[in-house]
Amino acid sequence: MKRNQKFILSLSILVSLLFGITPSAQAMHIMEGYLPPTYAILWGVIALPFLVAGWFSIRKTLKENRRSITILAIAGAFIFVISSLKIPSVTGSCSHMTGTGLGAILFGPSAVAILGIIVLIFQAILLAHGGLTTLGANTFSMGIAGPFVAFGIYKLCQALKINKYVGIFLAASIGDLFTYCVTSIQLALAFPSAQGGVAASAIKFLTVFAPTQVPLAIVEGILTVLIIMGLETYAKSELTALGFLKGGLKYEK
Repeated sequence: MKRNQKFILSLSILVSLLFGITPSAQAMHIMEGYLPPTYAILWGVIALPFLVAGWFSIRKTLKENRRSITILAIAGAFIFVISSLKIPSVTGSCSHMTGTGLGAILFGPSAVAILGIIVLIFQAILLAHGGLTTLGANTFSMGIAGPFVAFGIYKLCQALKINKYVGIFLAASIGDLFTYCVTSIQLALAFPSAQGGVAASAIKFLTVFAPTQVPLAIVEGILTVLIIMGLETYAKSELTALGFLKGGLKYEK
């Protein structure tokens, strides 16, 4: 068995083990039925164009390089596993890592919208984590907003010639935090404070999320860097075919 095959096999075993010990807690993304129907439909409509763009992005990537499907699967598994590890934070939602920064860095943010909605569907059905009625809102926050910010941060770090791994860490961490900023706004819009309105409600949700989400974002940044380093060692040809190594090494210090 080749080195890259051993690495991919080992990573799949790790994913299986992590999934096997994932607790079936009652904490969730925005949970089933929590949003009013109008908001649930609205977020689904907003997410739709991004999903269409993501579908075309993945089709193009796989058409140009079929070998990238392995890395795409790893990115999807990474999202599934670490976003399933939940820490209860506030009624109607929870704190957890997102894992979407990895996919955004490797495949671009559009592709992660598809990975995100697939993960969210499986989590809603199999783990009662999130929900089908809140699928649009959860997809927008975790699969669209966070990945676009992560991708933007990564490209900005490249432009500023910041160390590649520092850029990856910042992209994954800030993308994670931005996901929860969006989630807080989504909850605030649906449930504005009687005294201060949407702004006061958003600040309240952000304040409750912060103690657990900030350290989780840091951990996600570190994990993303470690996964990238592992892929660079054991799946170098696949990353080269994706164009990641060429662009990444250019700014490495």
